[in-house]
This record gives sequence, structure tokens and C-alpha cells, in this order.
Amino acid sequence: MSVTIKNLIYRNIAFRNTFKLYNTFSRNRIVEPGNVFPELPVPDHVVKPDYYYEFTPPGRTDTDEPPEIKNSQDIERMRDACKLAATILKSCSSKIQVGTTTDEIDRYVHAKIIRANAFPSPLRYGGFPKSVCTSVNNVACHGIPDDRPLINGDIINVDITVFLNGYHGDCSQTFLVGDVDEKGRFLVSSTKACLDEAIRNCGPNVPFNRIGTVIERMANSKQLNVIPAFIGHGIGKYFHGPPEILHYENDLPGIMLPGMVFTIEPILSLGEQEIEILDDGWTAVTTDNSRTAQFEHTILVTDSGVDILTE
Repeated sequence: MSVTIKNLIYRNIAFRNTFKLYNTFSRNRIVEPGNVFPELPVPDHVVKPDYYYEFTPPGRTDTDEPPEIKNSQDIERMRDACKLAATILKSCSSKIQVGTTTDEIDRYVHAKIIRANAFPSPLRYGGFPKSVCTSVNNVACHGIPDDRPLINGDIINVDITVFLNGYHGDCSQTFLVGDVDEKGRFLVSSTKACLDEAIRNCGPNVPFNRIGTVIERMANSKQLNVIPAFIGHGIGKYFHGPPEILHYENDLPGIMLPGMVFTIEPILSLGEQEIEILDDGWTAVTTDNSRTAQFEHTILVTDSGVDILTE
């Protein structure tokens, strides 16, 4: 789950409770999502983060603080949370098929997380109403699951975060639905390649801004654009915190040190970079209706390189 950069401003568009998705693949041109069902229950025995009980805005307020250096206990618990998130995300491939609704995906993920005695981190975070983000076609990020069935040719990002033993683990993947056209497949594979290359460039004493340079240059070489509105983030006992990871060229200061844990989660577009936030306050769509794809890993900086905790 991404965080929006604070110094960027987006237009709020009153689309009521529905919006249209456009795709270069003509048979997917217009889709009207339906109802968003009430949140799913969480049993009393599942440990919940503080924001479950009292509404708080997304993110930490101390983002000017240096990134946290995790100790050995922190790291082991992060490994457990991230392994669970990654395992559930991989299992979603069985649910990504024509006719499945995004609400069914939400119910599937919610049940898997609860059975593991964990909590679905997106639920109630900043008021988010569901347990997972499902972003289809031109929804760049933070799509809210509803009763819209997946259609042949769709691409869908499923973003899963779990809260286990007091720590969050975060990852996402863009899946192909049925027969996706060549441009859609290229977008998805290229986005994954950008994330992989960025991770290969991480390690101790590497500037954080190298991540953005690697991603944007590689994306542009493929004639794709980075959506700049959403960033990676530090993670641990908190869902979002320092450092902020920009996915485009930048000159922000800071270097990676052993014990730091953060996400890298680029969103690439076949079209322009601009997004609009719908009046639900979450759903981010491209202004030109171009399709987007996203992949995300949580990584740990080690003495010799990095570990991908959500692999």
C-alpha cells in the first residue's frame, strides 16, 4: 500500500459511486463497478493496530525523523509478517480469473489473514473500508474492492499488507486476467523488471535516490512513465514511516544502512503521469485513462546487500 507524497496536489473528481475504466483493448472499454460491501469482521483474539479503534490519518507524523534501524528481534518478526503477506499474495493467482469480483478477492485474502491469526493492515487505515487494495486497469493505486467482475483482458494489482505479532509486512503484484493484449503484458513485465533492477542497486551506503534514478531511466527506455504520486516507505511496527522512497529521479538526501526496512513499489503507466483521486478519497485513476501496473517488495538492508523479505 503506497503513501501519497505530501507536497503534490491532486484534483478530487466527484464521480459519485461509479466511474469508467478505459483500456486500449476495446472489449474492456467501459466498466461500471457496483456496490462496496461493509467491512468484514475481525475476531476478538486477533491483535489489531491502534488505528482500528480510533480513526487516524495515514502515515506517521514524525517523517522528519531518521529511518529506524531494526534490531534482531524486529527483523525476525518482520520476516514472519512479510513471509505471510507474500504467501497469501502468491495464492491469489488461483482467484484471478474472468468472472471473479474484486470483493471475492477481498474476502479470500481477509479469510487467509485471519486464519493466520494476523490482521489485514489496510482495514480502517485512514478510513480505508476493505482488507486489500485491488486496482484494475487505469486505477493506479488504492482501488476499493467491490462487486465488479474481472473481465477477459484486465490487469489487476493486488496489494496485501498484514499485521502479525506487532509488525506489518507489505507486498503487491499485478496479475493478468485471461487473454491480455501485447501492450498490457509489456507494461506488466516491464514494471516487474524495474522493481527487480532497483532492488539489485540497493545495499549499505547506497543513496536512497538511486532507486528513483534506476526506475525512471529504465521505464523511460521502454517508453513508459512513472506515476510520481505514490512512494515507497519505511515499515515495521508502523504501517508507513521514514524513509520516503521516490520512484523517479530526485535529489533527496539519505543513505541506506544495515537494519533499515522499507518498500519499493513503482507504478508505471502506458500513458501520462497524472492521476485523479475519486470522491471516495482513495481510488487513484489516470487522467488519460491509461493502464498502469505496480509491483512491490519489502526489503531489508544487510551488511552485504539486501534481503527481499516478501519474496
